[in-house]
Amino acid sequence: MRTTLTIDDDVAAELERLRRARDASLKGLVNDALRLGLRELAGRPKRKKPFRTRTFHTGGVLVKSIDNIAELLAEIEGETFR
Repeated sequence: MRTTLTIDDDVAAELERLRRARDASLKGLVNDALRLGLRELAGRPKRKKPFRTRTFHTGGVLVKSIDNIAELLAEIEGETFR
């Protein structure tokens, strides 16, 4: 099959480096890379470890409620704040 591909500059540079190192043809190198990539894409997806959030004890609750901000500020800063 014959087709035209647009290859990013960084990929083209890596292909050229590998082509020279292996003394291989560009066509053969691209086909090998595509075969490897397609096998990996077609394979089973890797299981991801579930994300867990670590918990820790922060001590007791310092305020009863934050529903009434004025009351909370008075409690924290002292009655003279009002």
